[in-house]
Amino acid sequence: MSFLKRMKEKLMGGPSKEEVKESEQQVEEVVEIEEPAKAELPVVEEVKEQEVVEETTKPVEETTKPVEEETVETVQEEKQEVAIVEEVKDEPEAEKESKGWFRSAFSITEKFKSGLTKTRDSFTSKVNDLVARYRTVDEDFFEELEEVLLQADVGFETVMELTEILRYEVQKKNIKSTDGIQALISEKLVEIYEKAGDDHIELNLQPKGELTVILFVGVNGVGKTTTIGKLAHRLKSEGRSVMLAAGDTFRAGAIDQLQVWGDRVGVEVIKQSEGSDPAAVMYDAVHAAKNRGVDVLICDTAGRLQNKVNLMKELEKVHRVISREVPNAPHEVLLALDATTGQNALIQAQTFKEATNVTGIVLTKLDGTAKGGIVIAIRNKLHIPVKFVGLGEKMDDLQPFDPERYVYGLFADALDEQLKEEE
Repeated sequence: MSFLKRMKEKLMGGPSKEEVKESEQQVEEVVEIEEPAKAELPVVEEVKEQEVVEETTKPVEETTKPVEEETVETVQEEKQEVAIVEEVKDEPEAEKESKGWFRSAFSITEKFKSGLTKTRDSFTSKVNDLVARYRTVDEDFFEELEEVLLQADVGFETVMELTEILRYEVQKKNIKSTDGIQALISEKLVEIYEKAGDDHIELNLQPKGELTVILFVGVNGVGKTTTIGKLAHRLKSEGRSVMLAAGDTFRAGAIDQLQVWGDRVGVEVIKQSEGSDPAAVMYDAVHAAKNRGVDVLICDTAGRLQNKVNLMKELEKVHRVISREVPNAPHEVLLALDATTGQNALIQAQTFKEATNVTGIVLTKLDGTAKGGIVIAIRNKLHIPVKFVGLGEKMDDLQPFDPERYVYGLFADALDEQLKEEE
């Protein structure tokens, strides 16, 4: 089976384990939601039975209504019943969002495709222009391809590795034409990403009944607090109880911002006054989470990178307090990076990696940049898995990262066209 067909089967086919689990949880919730509607149904049936009894007991002359009249009445009754059912089903979008929903493999793939539109419009259009100008694969083609990849922030080392692999494949398979070169680039990008290390994309969540602590780090302005809110929403929609800790006590408005997200998602926020010791906030939050039997505690932290030494000491202290209160915690240290900052995000990642044991990266604002290739550069350079990506402003636009969906998002139009040709 070709790479494209395997990709299509995965991305457009049946749901993943996570999606099946999510759909089962939604079914349980839907059953609970629809119970009041079901309770009304017997009443409708009972009314119908009464009408039938009354009709059978009426004199014969009354039952000889014109057929047209009976048909009109029946249609009106059916319309009223449909209206009642629709009224029950027609819930506000905000309520649907808070209850969680089943996202198919196809709809998640579409989110990646939509979220990477800016990168695709810039990057893929240049690749397409390149393919149109060079009908044969030669050294000039590879040199220009390297330039296009570098402009998309794929990273120098990754670009060199990719073009070297492509040269080998072209020579090995005796490829002369540039037709279908996008599929070959896609396949090799996925291989390079996966080769960079073992993938642990799923969050390291403890069994229910045990507290999971997730520590968020990252500089100010990368969308860290917003991402925390979205992750809290995601975990809550999966049936877990969540609590937030407002550990960024130095940035003006940070505590209030997290509280707004807590109110929106419907989770408790543990906080102290502005300027308080972040480690003290974490201590209170851990104890509160234990006492309330919370499943997941998500901790916000300060991001004053310009004061690097103090910031790193503060993170070490926070880490120490958490691990003393909960053995083996924090179970995840997620670094939030702004995709729109390009190569600067790599520098931030290296700095935080030196200070704390970063277990995963959350790449925010991927939908707002034309340089989405930074995902590959980060993975290949730092060997830290990208666990989530921000693909938009909506609650469910924070998605677990998937290299194949990501690469499809980069080359969607060309890959769709080639798939049609293969089929």
